[in-house]
Amino acid sequence: MREAPILLVEDNPDDEALTLRAFKRSAVVNDIEVVRDGQEALDYLFGCDGEDASPTPAMILLDLKLPKVDGLEVLKQVRAHEDTRLVPVVILTSSHEEIDLIATYGHGANSYVRKPVDFNQFAESVRQLGLYWLVVNEAPPILAGA
Repeated sequence: MREAPILLVEDNPDDEALTLRAFKRSAVVNDIEVVRDGQEALDYLFGCDGEDASPTPAMILLDLKLPKVDGLEVLKQVRAHEDTRLVPVVILTSSHEEIDLIATYGHGANSYVRKPVDFNQFAESVRQLGLYWLVVNEAPPILAGA
């Protein structure tokens, strides 16, 4: 059985490249689907213009400061929808604003990770995220393919 993909929602091309490189270095086997704004994330998750949604991801890595629809609104919609409400959502952001931290946890984020500036620290953070959410954590049956 093919592993569910990871959805990376990231508008910064440099952060996208670093995240993809870090996952590659950590030998994560899941495909990584990349969308570059909040509306693309919602379209991916819920479909658009009569098209079906994409496969439910194993995990969503979600930036907060996104064009079109911000990350907090994406999180709210993910948690409000029956098919995605149990998907682990990791906020991966450069924001140091306490209000962002409180708001994301208040709307059901599973984790809040500030992007380290140093690539090695960033790669290690991504490796640990992948290891925990995709290997160590036991997903609910709806996400585990049951």
